[in-house]
Amino acid sequence: MTAFVRSVLAEPRAPDPPARAWWDWALVGALLATAAGEAIFRPDVPWRPLATVVALVVIPALLWRRTHPLLATAVGFGGAMVLHIPLIVDDVVDAGLYTMVCVLMLPYALYRWASGREALIGTAIVAVPVTLGLAATETFGDLIGGATVVVASFALGAAMRYRAVARQREVQQVRTLERGELARELHDTVAHHVSAIAIQAQAGRAVAATDPAAAVEALAVIEAEASQTLSEMRTMVRVLRDGEAADAVPVEYAPQRGIGDLDELTRMSPLVVVRCVGDLSDLPQPVEVSVYRICQESVTNAIRHAFYPTRVSVEVRGEAGVVRLRVHDDGEATRPPTSVGYGLLGMAERAKLLGGVCQAGPDPAGGWTVEATLPREVSR
Repeated sequence: MTAFVRSVLAEPRAPDPPARAWWDWALVGALLATAAGEAIFRPDVPWRPLATVVALVVIPALLWRRTHPLLATAVGFGGAMVLHIPLIVDDVVDAGLYTMVCVLMLPYALYRWASGREALIGTAIVAVPVTLGLAATETFGDLIGGATVVVASFALGAAMRYRAVARQREVQQVRTLERGELARELHDTVAHHVSAIAIQAQAGRAVAATDPAAAVEALAVIEAEASQTLSEMRTMVRVLRDGEAADAVPVEYAPQRGIGDLDELTRMSPLVVVRCVGDLSDLPQPVEVSVYRICQESVTNAIRHAFYPTRVSVEVRGEAGVVRLRVHDDGEATRPPTSVGYGLLGMAERAKLLGGVCQAGPDPAGGWTVEATLPREVSR
């Protein structure tokens, strides 16, 4: 039990709460207008001035329910506590406006966005007026119904928080795996260059005495290979520092696919058409592998998710300084942007690590398009 309490107290606030949007203001405005109308036209409101003032103070607190959930909860249920004054003075059970039911949004926000410590404090604040209100109910059914509604608000907030945390962990796992995969590919490339350096050094040493010009040429090759190796090693170190978990990635010994293997994507479906244009020679291995994997993932998604496509076009274009790729399907009912899966998320992370960008979404002309731009040189 002690360990559970400690873990709850150590729970931080949920990251990145949504900013206050126009519909928050619209909601609060509608609730204020409803409360004012109820206070004016509802004939059976006991302690009308108190009920009106409490509603007009509590409702605006909803604007801070995500950024300051404990404060909003304290204001909302503090107002609910004030409404128990008529119960003590005049034995009036329900002295509030019906609009005050909006405070049920606050337990949800408390468990969704607050830290563990704030959630415990907020739960205690909510418990006091809720307990007094339930104790004053006249039937057992009302007691169970009221308790269920409050508990459901808490439970929904906790469930949505758990779902967000699970999603965040899955996204982080995808990114970590992609970093590890890229680091492995860079390691293979560095090992290749180091082997070339060793061979050239041995050759230069062998001919140095008899052919100094050949030895100088070998030194030039060594210099070029060493510079490229140093650049790629710096990139690998940066990836490993960001990833911290590349060792968890299982090693694969199959040859890495590249731009020369893109034609194999046509075997996935007769709808796939591949076109490569421009200068695509002398690309670093991580760039070639990334181009292939982004195209492969995009084609796989198009085949699985596009509705009645007639064509899936893959175009890779080599330009000065960058390589651009575009995968487009002409499916009828295109999926929404939120359907982008973890595969494309990993590809976007890979492109970012190489200094490029990758994005996917519905095409204005119809269908779905994945576009990526990768630098020809691996970023340092």
